[in-house]
Amino acid sequence: MMNAILRFDGAVKRDPAIDVWLSGQQPALGAIAKKWFARLRVCGDDVLELMHDGCPVVCFRDAPFAYVNVFKDHVNVGFFLGAELEDARRMLQGTSKRMRHVKVRPDAPLSAAALGSLIDAAYADIQSRVT
Repeated sequence: MMNAILRFDGAVKRDPAIDVWLSGQQPALGAIAKKWFARLRVCGDDVLELMHDGCPVVCFRDAPFAYVNVFKDHVNVGFFLGAELEDARRMLQGTSKRMRHVKVRPDAPLSAAALGSLIDAAYADIQSRVT
């Protein structure tokens, strides 16, 4: 288990800059990003958010656990400690020591339940590390 936890200053309950960013995305990909960021926001009453490195991030208190980002033809739903999440459906992509992401494409099949489970697992994981 990796012990160091990344911390961000400035996270708030609802960051208006995130809604501006989401609304500024191309419609098909923006709709995907909005859907999954809305899902991240409702993980718990203690979820805070901020813009970091140009994309929306959710935190448990000050510890980030997930983000969304929009690219040319897909949306990433990413996890700061994704390398340590159980991924029975093998949805997570990436090779870094910690971070992993799921690519969501407008016309590609996706198990919303499986991605929802990864989101819940990332939130539970960061809670257990911080508290």
